[in-house]
Amino acid sequence: MAVLAESGSNPDVDLLYDINGLAKDAPHWFDRVMEFVGEYGLLLAMVLLILWCWWSVRRRGGEEAAPSVAALVWAPLAAGLAVLVNVPIRGFVERPRPFVDHQGLDVLVSGKTDFSFVSDHATITMALGVGLFVAHRRFGLAGIGLALLEGFCRVYMGVHYPTDVIGGFALGTAVVLLLSPLASALLTPLLRAVERSPRAGLLIRRRATPPHSDGTLIPRSRTAAESEERDLAA
Repeated sequence: MAVLAESGSNPDVDLLYDINGLAKDAPHWFDRVMEFVGEYGLLLAMVLLILWCWWSVRRRGGEEAAPSVAALVWAPLAAGLAVLVNVPIRGFVERPRPFVDHQGLDVLVSGKTDFSFVSDHATITMALGVGLFVAHRRFGLAGIGLALLEGFCRVYMGVHYPTDVIGGFALGTAVVLLLSPLASALLTPLLRAVERSPRAGLLIRRRATPPHSDGTLIPRSRTAAESEERDLAA
């Protein structure tokens, strides 16, 4: 299984040349932009999107705040786990980078000497995108869109076959969804405990609310109403 695609008649290779051929026709400055976006920019955008989602969940509060934040915590953990899973996959498949076996590619990033299948960038971004989707549908759709763009960039840059990217998408999605129930079962109680803390609870809700004696939260409006009733009684 040293090489999965050796012939230009392979649709995987044909699509590689079609997408990478766009780089040859594009202005030099555009290729430099795509190089930065595909190598670093979209990963940074995913991190900012997760932070934005966390801020939105925190402001909204409510009973679903802790489970949503738990899903956001799981997203980067799942991405890291998926990359670890990819280590033996790459070693087993041992697929060289496309520019090793195919001539005439416009390679925008040099120094790629590791194996090609599957794409770490595609794996990470899709894991983050699907993890976001579990936490918040609207932010998740945006994250998945960024992951798809990342996959396109990796082929455009000449450093991955399309099937490398598809494999990365599948791996990232599988790790997030298959382990999400276990991650939620472990992380949600932990974050509910954090939520009850007067200070650390600010990471979950915009304002910490005082707890009952049994540890459950009292809505702030109810607390204020009870205080007013005590004042009137006095």
